[in-house]
Amino acid sequence: MSGDDTKSAGPLDGRPTEVSFADLGLRSELLEVLGDLGYEEPTPIQREAVPPILAGRDLLGQAATGTGKTAAFALPVLQRLGPAGSRSRPTALVLVPTRELAVQVSEAVHRYGRSLGARVLPIYGGQPIGRQLQALHRGVDVVVATPGRALDHIRRETLVLDDLEVVVLDEADEMLDMGFAEELDAILESTPASRQTVLFSATLPARIAGIARRHLRDPVRIQIARTSAAPGEGPLVRQSAYLVQRAHKPAALGRVLDLEAPTAAIVFCRTRNEVDQLTGTLNGRGYRAEALHGGMNQEQRDRVMARLRNGTAELLVATDVAARGLDIDHLSHVVNYDVPSAADAYVHRIGRVGRAGRQGVAITLAEPREHRLLKNIEQVTKQRITVEKVPTVADLVARRLDLTRADLREAILEDDLERFRVVVETLSDEFDLVQVAMAAVKLAHEAGGVPDDDQDIPDVELRSPPPAAAGRTSGAGGKQARRAAQGPMTRLFIGAGRKAGIRPQDLVGAIANESRLSGRQIGAIEIQDRFSLVEVPEDAADEVVAALRASTVKGKRQTVRRERGDTG
Repeated sequence: MSGDDTKSAGPLDGRPTEVSFADLGLRSELLEVLGDLGYEEPTPIQREAVPPILAGRDLLGQAATGTGKTAAFALPVLQRLGPAGSRSRPTALVLVPTRELAVQVSEAVHRYGRSLGARVLPIYGGQPIGRQLQALHRGVDVVVATPGRALDHIRRETLVLDDLEVVVLDEADEMLDMGFAEELDAILESTPASRQTVLFSATLPARIAGIARRHLRDPVRIQIARTSAAPGEGPLVRQSAYLVQRAHKPAALGRVLDLEAPTAAIVFCRTRNEVDQLTGTLNGRGYRAEALHGGMNQEQRDRVMARLRNGTAELLVATDVAARGLDIDHLSHVVNYDVPSAADAYVHRIGRVGRAGRQGVAITLAEPREHRLLKNIEQVTKQRITVEKVPTVADLVARRLDLTRADLREAILEDDLERFRVVVETLSDEFDLVQVAMAAVKLAHEAGGVPDDDQDIPDVELRSPPPAAAGRTSGAGGKQARRAAQGPMTRLFIGAGRKAGIRPQDLVGAIANESRLSGRQIGAIEIQDRFSLVEVPEDAADEVVAALRASTVKGKRQTVRRERGDTG
């Protein structure tokens, strides 16, 4: 497939998946380093891109961040290096959009090429130019640079490209979005006509096609989709959205984060002011949030990123421009505080999670008027964005009870409780042991914090839904927004949830088939990992409970009852 100039290549294109790095034709020194680093087999982009690049072909590749594309171009570049120190001028130039990405790519190339003695130099603004001049004078093999600083060195004649063999444009669409189109043209025109050109981009807008026409010769075209989950497994990136009025967005975000408990997250905002305001709000809620925007100097940016990477901070609130080029290994969540107006921006944002086979979560807070933007993104990405209900106060209490239960279980398993025996035995003379235990749980629960807000956020209904849509869910998984039936409603507890494969349609079908209710009379459905909650009309609740107890859901009899105060 790598020799096909017209068709895009994907990870499931007929090429055998049992391909090793040795099969790609890499030299023994590189194979040894890859083995030491624990790399077992090439990713799809590496399988598809390495052979044609090694063969000297120009390449136009579409691949998201996290698919392994740095190694896809770095390994072939290092393959062609001669003996250590045999050249004074660079063999390869890698252009990237930001300082952060320049550092990351240069570190990766250095790591892969350490046994070859590869000399790698990152060049970017904000760094003393004298240090760069000294390194260039001593001689380098690979230069990793931002376009502006690279062009500055070329015009100073301190970066001489006469011996250049390959140019790599990494994150090309980002560089164009940042206004580097003229710089890229000028740099490429300064390189030898015989050079090889490799271009990678997460998206392929018309401007990328224009650069390819001007500067690539008969390129191999490769398109790698993000890694998909195995059949029967959940998606690697769970995408969901919450419809909420703007005035309630800060509270809604706090609740979503409380339930999701991210390891590390980026929250994208449109403006610097919004970044600063939201950062303050999240810190006030007890999160360790840091702001990142264009009004900060490089020293401030470096401090923020250091705190995020070492775990001192858990949330990064940023604008698109400020977050470009960031690569955070332990990132678990990406949050769109507003719906991106362009689908490409959405693709770039969520591309930061669900990497290297890890699960990731992409969350979007959408105002009612932005619902059509969500639909447009779905059409462009061909991926479903599940619309969910904003968590209620009851959801938060249940979540905190779950955390308290987990903390208590861990304390019991640690078996370091003997010093507290005298307290329990003394109280047991006066109170029942269950009462003592409940009081201990209460203290542990309250020590972990309780919700500051006790008002539910109003549900948002889309205006004038078509009649056929009434009573339908907005997608599988999570809490599903449904139109509540008229009259008093009550919630039923069903003892099976997401982990048992329960979907909203399963519950609707069971209720509609076994009772006198129609699907349109069923209210909100919430599906948690181990249980589900369903709203039904109060006057039909007992009938539905009896009907479900006498039948099966997903082929099994389930516990069914009216909801109690604690359903966790």
